[in-house]
Amino acid sequence: MILRTGYTTGACAAAAAKAAALLLCGEAAPEVVEISLPDGSRIPFRVVACRLDEQIAQASVCKDAGDDPDVTHQATIVAKVSFAEGDDVRFAAGDGVGTITKPGLALAPGEPAINPAPREMIRQAIREITARGVHVTLSIPGGRELAARTFNPRLGIEGGLSIIGTTGIVKPFSAPALTASLACALDVAAASGVCAPVLVPGNIGERAALKHFRIPAAHILQVSNHWGFMLDRASQMPFQQMMVLGHPGKLAKLIEGEWDTHSSNSASAVGIVKTIAGETLGAALPESTTVEGIFAPLPADQSAQLGNGLAMAIRKAVTARIGLEKPIALALINLAGEILGLDGDFSSWK
Repeated sequence: MILRTGYTTGACAAAAAKAAALLLCGEAAPEVVEISLPDGSRIPFRVVACRLDEQIAQASVCKDAGDDPDVTHQATIVAKVSFAEGDDVRFAAGDGVGTITKPGLALAPGEPAINPAPREMIRQAIREITARGVHVTLSIPGGRELAARTFNPRLGIEGGLSIIGTTGIVKPFSAPALTASLACALDVAAASGVCAPVLVPGNIGERAALKHFRIPAAHILQVSNHWGFMLDRASQMPFQQMMVLGHPGKLAKLIEGEWDTHSSNSASAVGIVKTIAGETLGAALPESTTVEGIFAPLPADQSAQLGNGLAMAIRKAVTARIGLEKPIALALINLAGEILGLDGDFSSWK
């Protein structure tokens, strides 16, 4: 099946801004506007609402993300445009659009979270209508609530969503979109002075890290399944050491060089865990189709022995990939968030 592409919030914002600029300059309210994307292609957008209130024009475009599971799919992007002194295009965050509060991103703290590429698209769209100075305020109704489901709170973007997109096009199930957010999280952590970040797959790992170690929440970075990408990038940053914490059902895959641990891109970890169990326990294990099921019937001492053996093997695999310059501590947890095994130096987090 061919999946349908969509358009970024940045492209939609540019279309809304162009529609509002047309109205501000005395044109009739447009039903459709055409904008230029960074690759030079011209794309039409339907304008869902348009009005002029004294010296402020407002227009709205509904975002179509295609077949991508984007939280902003069907969100309304609203642009308010008014003339300003000078000849520049100035930007502001309205309701539902966030504000940068931490260093490390492409924009300085205090700036509206309207990324550089969308700003250029908006400028170009407006310059097709007028050369005068313009003030653009972007809003996304419900954006504050939607932002809670994105990386924005972790990146220090407060108050709403970001206006993003480098190409104007959303590709369905786009891994680059996720890795771009993960890279931003690393950049923010480094710029904020974090020396010893903790990498976890997701929420279970984050809760376990906060429960068992002395870690500020801002020092915990969620990796999802992109361990190769995050470890490689983190190894090039000014961190002194790192902790990797997660469930062996995911992390044991790293032993076999499976650095994208999504189930569609990697094999089950059960065989790996059974092999390590045979080496560390020297005994056959009960049959199980899950890693959790392997640990569940084990006495506490055998569970700890297996957990520590797995942690050591995973830490060796990570170290072999990124080198010795950034020491790694490895912690394994079960689905309840309890420690299964440890290997390495954890003194930075005690």
